[in-house]
Amino acid sequence: MRNIRHTRQRTRRAVPKTARRFDLHVHSAVSDGLHAPTEVVRLAYEGGLGLIALTDHDAVEGIDEAIEAGARWGVAVIPGVEISAYAGEVELHVLGYLIRHGDARLQATLARYRTSRLQRAREMLARLEVLGIPLAWERVQELAERGSTGRPHIARALVEAGYVTSVGEAFERYLRPGMPAYVPRDKAAPEEAIGLIHDAGGLAVLAHPWALVDHVAALAAQGLDGLEAHYDGYAPNVVHYLRALAAEQGLICTGGSDFHGLRLMPNNPIGGVAIPRECLRALYRRHRQRSGRSQASEGVPL
Repeated sequence: MRNIRHTRQRTRRAVPKTARRFDLHVHSAVSDGLHAPTEVVRLAYEGGLGLIALTDHDAVEGIDEAIEAGARWGVAVIPGVEISAYAGEVELHVLGYLIRHGDARLQATLARYRTSRLQRAREMLARLEVLGIPLAWERVQELAERGSTGRPHIARALVEAGYVTSVGEAFERYLRPGMPAYVPRDKAAPEEAIGLIHDAGGLAVLAHPWALVDHVAALAAQGLDGLEAHYDGYAPNVVHYLRALAAEQGLICTGGSDFHGLRLMPNNPIGGVAIPRECLRALYRRHRQRSGRSQASEGVPL
């Protein structure tokens, strides 16, 4: 516990007080990004960012590496995660911020989710083979590197084998819901994801929420803390609507690029979404309120 506490304190001290840019939705190769956590931090530094949140899918194993790299590069790293969930038949993703990433229950539950993801990937390959599109499981795992094997890695294997010309085409033709190789995965209910994040000391924020606005009131009643109102591709009118909806439901607003790597998403650089500094201040204020600490006990970042 001492090491976890030390890590979180070091992260808070490293948060810059100057008006530098930040990104609260970033992935590494620990899940389905292209770059190792150290490389993600280096890219953030080169892009002029002072802070990122590492939010890998169902995984927290890259956080310590990212924090260590951040100490070298002068980039603060918020411990985060992105957990998949279902509200009925609707898939949604819940971002967890300022979590205790060494929490035993959190790690055990995420490991169970990753096992489900692996089984799902194998079944998708089996469906592709029935379609006359064989892929080698070993190559898909190689593309995943240290990460949890998932649809992006299968998409890259499809491109590499010449079956499609891009990752986007792979999803559109085979891997998105309703397509012949898509396999749904066992996921948490939203209240389970929110509770898991809260139990690990974090805040729960609905990722890329524009298509999910009809669910926000119910999620807020289940303990949701915020909406990712500033997101890649969101027009100003969408951002305005989401900010108003958040205020109506008593939620904070955050933002991020959902960076995975430019070879996967060429028009989506790390730090590519402009996020008001007040979003980060609100995140830390809400975290203090939830954890029962006084505002004077910590400085407000940025």
